[in-house]
Amino acid sequence: MKTKGIGDQGSGISGLRPLMGDRGLIRRFAGPALILLAAALAVAPMILRGPSCGHDFDFHLSSWFDALHSWRNGLVYPHWAPSANYGAGEPRFVFYPPLTWMLGALLGSVMPWQFVPAALIFLLLAGTGLATRALAREALDEGAATLAGCFALFSGYALFTAYERSAFGELTGGIWIPLLLLFILRSRVDSGPVWRQALDGSILPLALVVAGCWFSNAPLGLMACFLLPAVALASAVSARNWAPVLRASAAMVAGLAIAGLYLLPAACEQRWVDIRQAIGDPGQRIESSFLFARHADPALASHDSVLHRASLIAVFMLAVAFSGLLIALLPKSRRSRIWSQRRWWIPLALIPPAVLFLMLPVSLPVWNLLPRLRFLQFPWRWLVVLEAPMAIFMATALWPLRRWARWIVAAGCAGFFLATVAHVAHNNYQVCDEEDAVAGMVSAYKSGSGFEGTDEYAPPGADNELVPPGLPAACLVTDPLTALGLSPGGQAEAPLEWKEDQHSCDATPPWQLDQPEHKRLTGTLPHAGFLILRLRSYPAWRVRLNGQTISSLPRRDDGLMAVPVPQGPVELTVDWTTTPDVIAGRWLSALGVLLLAMLWLLERRLNRPRL
Repeated sequence: MKTKGIGDQGSGISGLRPLMGDRGLIRRFAGPALILLAAALAVAPMILRGPSCGHDFDFHLSSWFDALHSWRNGLVYPHWAPSANYGAGEPRFVFYPPLTWMLGALLGSVMPWQFVPAALIFLLLAGTGLATRALAREALDEGAATLAGCFALFSGYALFTAYERSAFGELTGGIWIPLLLLFILRSRVDSGPVWRQALDGSILPLALVVAGCWFSNAPLGLMACFLLPAVALASAVSARNWAPVLRASAAMVAGLAIAGLYLLPAACEQRWVDIRQAIGDPGQRIESSFLFARHADPALASHDSVLHRASLIAVFMLAVAFSGLLIALLPKSRRSRIWSQRRWWIPLALIPPAVLFLMLPVSLPVWNLLPRLRFLQFPWRWLVVLEAPMAIFMATALWPLRRWARWIVAAGCAGFFLATVAHVAHNNYQVCDEEDAVAGMVSAYKSGSGFEGTDEYAPPGADNELVPPGLPAACLVTDPLTALGLSPGGQAEAPLEWKEDQHSCDATPPWQLDQPEHKRLTGTLPHAGFLILRLRSYPAWRVRLNGQTISSLPRRDDGLMAVPVPQGPVELTVDWTTTPDVIAGRWLSALGVLLLAMLWLLERRLNRPRL
């Protein structure tokens, strides 16, 4: 006898079942189609008004430009973002995970840049709904699971991340977290030794999810590495079976190894940049971002405004999650059958209180104790973990058992989703300034003027504000510490500028080869001195002057390279090298793939049907 999901009674189309199977084609594709429609509705304001220029919009858009430019120069996996710091570049692709900047560059290669942000957000929101629906299908019927998927993509945090913050990497968490929960809570083998139950066919997808989290967003990877063992332990305790812990451990090891291609270089090369600036700003410290925090410092006024909106979203999502869970657990409700699946429901039910705890000041010792957890910067980032459980609890509570009542619920939810989109479009949509709009950024990129840099990717002790726009490829000076930029009109607070009539350069030879990771300059210099290159210093660069490698360069406050040169003809080449940590990361990823393949073959052999 087949066991039906919660609320499954009467949800089928009996006349079609003999022709189309138990579920039927309509039931099979109607749910995903509705979620795609909901995702299209969620991005409709961007289609009508253009992209929302959230906090990270410029960063991501310029990354897509640079990635596509690198691909066209034959670099499959680039490391250097040449447009940052007004053409001086930065090692952005070493430290920022590759999935979203590759997806953005890929979309930019096949469609106008104006539509790329909305297209990417549509794909990520649709993936959020579909992944949550897949998780919900473990316990709910098609209709309730589809409603849960819609609730997830219309959750306040998903739209806040898309419109207010333009944080594309964090949006992927709406996809990876439900899949992580799905594969760790699903159990296909319930008998035999513990190790045999752990090898139930879920290690392969679970390891790929762990790797996908790290390839998408570093804070998301950290959250996954804490969430996975916690959920596995809760599942093991509730089922009195250690198989989930063994499964999670094997998947964690394999997933981290696969992500070694990105993780190992990013970890090893942190000493070459000022990565501590990511949590050095007062507004980016955990203590400054607990729920509804307020600060007397005027410099944190903007931070407090964003925190207030995030806090309201957190309270709303937590209230919905707790309310849905309590209604679903009513003793006289037919939904109380969830107690028969405690191993699946209890870990999900523990997520809302855990998220609430981590957003309150009382959790500060935990933030200080757990390794690297402070790099999340904002406690409300844990709301991405709450999206799927909240949506499932709400769908469970609202989805009626009678078919006629489902149309009323569906109509009410559709109205709520429309109101949510209208509210977000009015309150969270960020109007682009002319220079921040897609057209303005495309124009600036094509002109070669570049964009601002990222503080945490600067050389240690270097100041991005000392790099002026408009610098030549190379500037010949006699003193390696010469400041190239001047404040216009002598205003100390004004941004620095460089113009040729400032006469700060004795000669300005151009690049003969100017590729993202390979540059060459030739010319005849009027006197000996230093060539200050429009290129940020970084140990992975190999500098050769007239065939000789130069290993030591003077340090400048702006982080630019200053190469000592003789009088007369010079040939200068600067090439990106493959450092040992990158090679080790590639080998680690290869070993991770090999380990995962062996585990998959073992699982397949053990789970092969036998007579």
